[in-house]
Amino acid sequence: MNAHAQGSTPDTDVLIIGAGVSGIGLAYYLQRDQPNKRFTILESRADIGGTWDLFRYPGIRSDSDLYTFGYEFKPWKSPKAIADAGTIMDYLREAVDENQIQDKIRFNSRVKTANWSSTDACWHVEFTDTVSGKTETMTTRWLFSAAGYYNYEEGFTPEFNGRENFKGQIIHPQHWPEDLDYSNKKVVVIGSGATAVTLVPAMTDKAAHVTMLQRTPTYVVSLPTEDPIANVIKKIFPEEMAYKMIRSKNINLSRWWWRFCMRFPNAARKLIRAGTKKLLPENYPIDVHFNPPYDPWDQRLCAVTDGDLFNVVSNGDASIVTDHIDTFTEDGLLLKSGEKLDADIIITATGLNVQLFGGIDYRVDGQPIDYPNSVAYKALMLSGVPNFAYAIGYTNSSWTLKIGLICEHLCRIMQHMSEHDHQVCQAELPDPNMPTRPLLDFGAGYVQRVIDTLPRRGMEPPWDVAMDYKADAKNLRFGSVTNECLKFYSAEQLASKNGVEKAAEKPAAKTTRKKKGKTGAEA
Repeated sequence: MNAHAQGSTPDTDVLIIGAGVSGIGLAYYLQRDQPNKRFTILESRADIGGTWDLFRYPGIRSDSDLYTFGYEFKPWKSPKAIADAGTIMDYLREAVDENQIQDKIRFNSRVKTANWSSTDACWHVEFTDTVSGKTETMTTRWLFSAAGYYNYEEGFTPEFNGRENFKGQIIHPQHWPEDLDYSNKKVVVIGSGATAVTLVPAMTDKAAHVTMLQRTPTYVVSLPTEDPIANVIKKIFPEEMAYKMIRSKNINLSRWWWRFCMRFPNAARKLIRAGTKKLLPENYPIDVHFNPPYDPWDQRLCAVTDGDLFNVVSNGDASIVTDHIDTFTEDGLLLKSGEKLDADIIITATGLNVQLFGGIDYRVDGQPIDYPNSVAYKALMLSGVPNFAYAIGYTNSSWTLKIGLICEHLCRIMQHMSEHDHQVCQAELPDPNMPTRPLLDFGAGYVQRVIDTLPRRGMEPPWDVAMDYKADAKNLRFGSVTNECLKFYSAEQLASKNGVEKAAEKPAAKTTRKKKGKTGAEA
């Protein structure tokens, strides 16, 4: 593919960046709802799956049930409600094969830059073949970022005093060595999030002992690997009907639990504590290791399957230490309390580095998008950025629940544009001084470290970011596509609005942007 010739048809109608859960989802909905739209998926890795292909550490699994994490259009057939990465990858491969999506994916294609040109109302996307090193440019009318929310190249590791002194191996779960032998080794896992609580029980089968070292406790709840109610429903009703019933049940349970935690945080804390107490030995110091200083759902709750973390702590194969690291030593860690932890292997399960939209250099008419001064529209577009949408899921429920609704709504926007002969769609703020707040109201460290670099959200719809599936279903699936804040243009109208000449009169390579009012990227 070559650079877009002026005035000609773009190379594709929709370019999807990323062949993970979100990118595959949009591919399905485009084929179902917009069959006349051409689309291509650019995937930087050699396989589909995103997160589920990247992470290879022992025990990796979902932390939400697959009846809601799975696609609405593809029933989850496994008896496991909480599934391992391999089973999830099989499910995603089936979704790709069943819907003939494979031929639409270009693997090993890393996008570097994406520039919206008002002269031809197209995105010019430059990407590199990671195998050959060849760089190409593709033009597209619409761009959809399904690149996830974190940096795939490097996980987050804080600065540790004396790290260079440790003679053993230091491993981040995001870069797990395939040949790691931890048999009869003393392992310390630093962290208390979803990765840590998964790793600890999974490694006890071979390790001499595993210690989870946490600075701050996390709420940990036990969920059954199999959903007994779901398995009964699947025996009684036809597959698709059963899936809808189970999915609806789990959505409602999840919503009820989250709303209960928000309204009655002290009661929720007591319930979680009571459940934890039942799974641990008598006189275990629960209030030291499982009593967070924040309310439930201020950060995401961690799920363990069939109480596995509590089981290995109870039988002595693993232990939990709540303390701060003073320094790494040659053979372990010295803690602030003076306690020494011996270790052959130290695993830094210390989180992710949030990276917006795949770290790609996005521009509008050559000007970098100013994310902190842009505002999310219906949690799927950004103010002042034409024909661009992105996938961000829920922080309080299954990620994919929101992705499906976003994909449906985007297809409805495209349908409206086709019916009215619009080429461009852009969310525009009603007032450049409109009050805003942080995009995510979430206390997790990986979010708080970058909150000031992210787009903002408004105080009310359509600029607010809902964390409620039923509210989103009402607005995104059944609500109106048109809104006074969503503007539609022909290519000529947009060129005139942005102060540039249309493509037939001026080469795209000489595009300039004359400021005429404030776009969301400038406001």
